Amino acid sequence: MTNRTILALALGAACPAVLAVPAAAQVASPVTVQPVTIDINATGTVDAVPDLAIVNAGVEVRAPTAAAALREASDRIEAILGALEAAGVEDRDIQTSRVSLNPQFDYSERSEPRLTGYAASNTVNVRFRDIERAGTIVDALVQAGANQVNGPSFTFADPDPLTERARMEALRMGEERARAYAAALGKRDVRLVYVSEGVNGMAPPPVPMAMAEQSITVTGARKVPLRPGEQEIGVGLSMRYELR
Repeated sequence: MTNRTILALALGAACPAVLAVPAAAQVASPVTVQPVTIDINATGTVDAVPDLAIVNAGVEVRAPTAAAALREASDRIEAILGALEAAGVEDRDIQTSRVSLNPQFDYSERSEPRLTGYAASNTVNVRFRDIERAGTIVDALVQAGANQVNGPSFTFADPDPLTERARMEALRMGEERARAYAAALGKRDVRLVYVSEGVNGMAPPPVPMAMAEQSITVTGARKVPLRPGEQEIGVGLSMRYELR
């Protein structure tokens, strides 16, 4: 027996753990089980009667010169603003939406187009917080010289409480569906791990209508009937649940 063999046997007897290292290295690592997840889309909705109406109103006039057209449009919009003030509409609820000036041409002849004058317009968006009076005020606008009226668009002065109700409804629906899936898959509980939101149902302000002819006049008009009905506010949620 060689000296090298005798030395190896001596070390093995003195340090048995050294010889056990290869066996220990063969122990398997714990297996990580990935949780089951599910993506759910849910929309909560709330129906309510709008408490705010928005109407776009204004004037269009034609005149031989640009200055004359702008001057007449300005005079008539001032009369309209005065009618709104007399009706109790606050300044914060009146917003200029469009002022325009465009040349007018006659294309009936085969020669070069002939300039016939200018058309000027001035329109405002008006918010009515008392919808019951909105029809009466629209009639007053026409009597004051408005020959462009578009709307109304109905919305809410404070939509946040309605949006919150719709949001909670969407959350409830999402969790209810997640629990139904968990039960079907033999899971005991669910945990929300991701959510994103989208809101719909908010009415935009009305856009100006196509230019009306200056010759439009209204005589003997009466209160314009307006009915806001109900409007839906919805909150859509995209959610991810972990089933445990």
